[in-house]
Amino acid sequence: MQPGDQPVILYGGAGVLYPWQGDTLFHEGEFVTNTTEKQAALPNSLPRPPGEKEELLRIWETPSGWRWITAVNNTVVGLLYLGAAFAFFVLAGLLALVMRTQLAIPENDLVSQDLYNQIFTVHGTTMMFLFAVPAMEALGVLLLPQMLAARDLPFPRLSAFAVWAYIIGGGVFFSTVFYGLAPKGGWFMYPPLTLTEYSPGDNADFWLLGIGFIEISAIAGAIEIIVGILRTRPPGMSLDKLPIFGWSMLVFAGMIVVAFPAVILATMYLEIERSFGWPFFTAAQGGDPLLWQHLFWFFGHPEVYIIFLPAAGLVSMIVPTMARRPLIGYRLIVVALIATGFFSFGLWVHHMFATGIPSLGMAFFSAASMTVAVPSGIQIFSWIATIAAAKDRFRLTTPGLFVLGMLFIFTIGGLTGIMVAMVPFDWQAHDTYFIVAHLHYVLVGGMVFPLFATFYYWAPMLSTRMLSERLGKWCFWLIFIGFNVAFMPMHISGLLGMPRRIWTYSEASGWGPYNLISTLGAYLIGAGVLVFIVDLIRNFRVGQGGQLNPWQAGTLEWLPADLYSTRSIPQVSSREPLWTQPDLSEEVDSGQHYLPNAPTGARETLVTSVIEAKPQYVIQMPGNGWAHVLAAVFTAACFLLLTIKVVAPALVCGVLAILCGLAWVWELDKGPGKGPVDIGAGIELPVYVSGPIGHGWWAMVILMVVAGSLYLSYLFSYLYLWTVAPKVWPSDAGGLPDLKWPALSALLFTAGAAFFAVARRTLPAPGHPHLGTPLLVLLGALSSILAVYLAVGCHWQAGLRPTVSSYGAMVYTDGILTGQLVFTVLIMSLFVIARHFTGKLDRVRCATLENTALLVYYTAAQALVGLVVIHGFPRMIL
Repeated sequence: MQPGDQPVILYGGAGVLYPWQGDTLFHEGEFVTNTTEKQAALPNSLPRPPGEKEELLRIWETPSGWRWITAVNNTVVGLLYLGAAFAFFVLAGLLALVMRTQLAIPENDLVSQDLYNQIFTVHGTTMMFLFAVPAMEALGVLLLPQMLAARDLPFPRLSAFAVWAYIIGGGVFFSTVFYGLAPKGGWFMYPPLTLTEYSPGDNADFWLLGIGFIEISAIAGAIEIIVGILRTRPPGMSLDKLPIFGWSMLVFAGMIVVAFPAVILATMYLEIERSFGWPFFTAAQGGDPLLWQHLFWFFGHPEVYIIFLPAAGLVSMIVPTMARRPLIGYRLIVVALIATGFFSFGLWVHHMFATGIPSLGMAFFSAASMTVAVPSGIQIFSWIATIAAAKDRFRLTTPGLFVLGMLFIFTIGGLTGIMVAMVPFDWQAHDTYFIVAHLHYVLVGGMVFPLFATFYYWAPMLSTRMLSERLGKWCFWLIFIGFNVAFMPMHISGLLGMPRRIWTYSEASGWGPYNLISTLGAYLIGAGVLVFIVDLIRNFRVGQGGQLNPWQAGTLEWLPADLYSTRSIPQVSSREPLWTQPDLSEEVDSGQHYLPNAPTGARETLVTSVIEAKPQYVIQMPGNGWAHVLAAVFTAACFLLLTIKVVAPALVCGVLAILCGLAWVWELDKGPGKGPVDIGAGIELPVYVSGPIGHGWWAMVILMVVAGSLYLSYLFSYLYLWTVAPKVWPSDAGGLPDLKWPALSALLFTAGAAFFAVARRTLPAPGHPHLGTPLLVLLGALSSILAVYLAVGCHWQAGLRPTVSSYGAMVYTDGILTGQLVFTVLIMSLFVIARHFTGKLDRVRCATLENTALLVYYTAAQALVGLVVIHGFPRMIL
């Protein structure tokens, strides 16, 4: 067998043969190493000098007292993130108990209809936006560096910024329910119900700006996760050895990058219409309320899988440990994860079968909705096969019980999902409590049960004490029984005609007994969550020193660790390194693998190649600080002040947020002065790179994908509204601007990109600055600004106004989308110029200019596409 070969099943009871330096045999549930072959030499075989561990502890120390909020360690940030998400889960659950109590008996008057609508909206919004996705991102921040044996993710301050922005924004949003300012339009906020004439006041605005802000926070976390998985794996962990949770988080983050911009654009449309009267959704002026549904569900259906896939990845990590054997069908599961992510973007219309879309469209989306069950089924059958092949039997620990509960509940949710994918049945069940039951069986089964399994499984990694198995089993049975008691009867009440989103009902309807049973089940769920909270309070103590690897798992997060994660970064040769390399823990802890010290005197981690995980360079990482925290505070304040129409202070907060952000990133480009460094095995790596090899370059490319997804959603909106109301589009060329203006604008955008391209190639040598670079950068930024002015101004001069029709609104929205990119380019250009004049920009230390140039090129490309569409399409259809 050659390195990288797949395990070979040896029939006749011999087991599974795994390649390692010496072959390793998996037999009777255990790995047995064949020591007849000589193992490869360790990178650092000699004893390490004294004091290295103490130095690492000093460098990675968490601030004490109130300064802990400046910490950026992934364990601190991840625990804070996960704790906040769980707190929102508990708060939303309490709102659910209020709703269930209101519906327990017919004609109840516990809460008013208006308050019920607010509670219903905040419950759904909190569970979907403030709990489910943030909880999965939190687990990524918390677990991925440990699974990858990295010191931290590559942008630790970005993670911390996202967390603080989420906590502040989410806390303010949730609090609106206590003073009558909560939105009332449901977590989906359909127009025209949410337009100003039907939802006056600021209630809907809190949802729109607050959720848009939280989505931006989620995208920031997704960028961190993608770059972290692709670039900070340990040497030897090629993509075919990546833990399944890593694969699931990679697909999860990629889906966020593609899907979330659609809902950000939708919230932008609705907020602009509410505030300024641009008619995106008003039918009388060429708008269409269904545009919101298309954009929302293009995000909303992938959202279900965005939640499910990381949870499935967690299950794929727990099942092999509890079965004490490798996961069956690793490659099939990877393919299934990717396929699920891909198919999920073709299902959004199945939420709209009752809106009158053409039959051919319904047939296509119905078929796609049933097809997506195939990759989900692959994962479920893989888990079942692994459980069935367990040594002796599958261990029914608390994590194991929650996994089995997930299999039962999620399978029922999947079966009812196939039912509602059938158009005739969906017409009958749509907007009934059958859908409520289906939704909760999928989301709770597919995400909440794996989350509780995760809490019990990975708690020993972070706590000096394990959580209680006795209390854990009480927690499981209360939640499992309570869930089925609560939601199984809803299938029946839905089929009996009980509509969703009603706050009371008559006794004659016959729904009372089912609702009473559901309410009792909801309180059982609450009791189970309460038992878990008691268990946390009694037993969870953050710190090291607990039982190491109590489950005898095979993955790297169970290596000995401290504030700096692992003492040294291991060379791995299989998917279960702790099973196939039995001495790995001792080797890593004694510093015998890569980067056992802090060669730059500060925080760093190893960057490896994308496919094969070969060492490439060492990141110099930022430490604790205030800048990212203040940036989060001022960004949240800007959005929230805009919500209540306090514009001037909001703008001041926006400026302060930008200044804090610039102060934050100023320290990131540290330069090559402390390298190259020895990481072990005689390998010396640089500590500074630029271009496609750099992690900053990768982050900028992903940000461009986000911008591209946002703009594609805009182009869809533009063409969709034309199909709905072509009469509001220009009927002759007389109402369109002269073509010389878009041509001049295109020339300026191209010139701006050319200025940056020349600036990159004329950077000065270190220590020999010249004015050519800052001048070219300034000219490039000014060209883009003038280009936007001409592109937008020509429509204004032609008499087009955005408040008159949906056509005008869409034309000016193109200017907004391109203008916000140009504004970002201006800020980044001024930053680059400042770096030049402080001696921190030259042909070696050039990452800031290269990343800015990437955004300039993208901005020019988007602007050119926009000019062709905005000025060419109306002429084409005349």
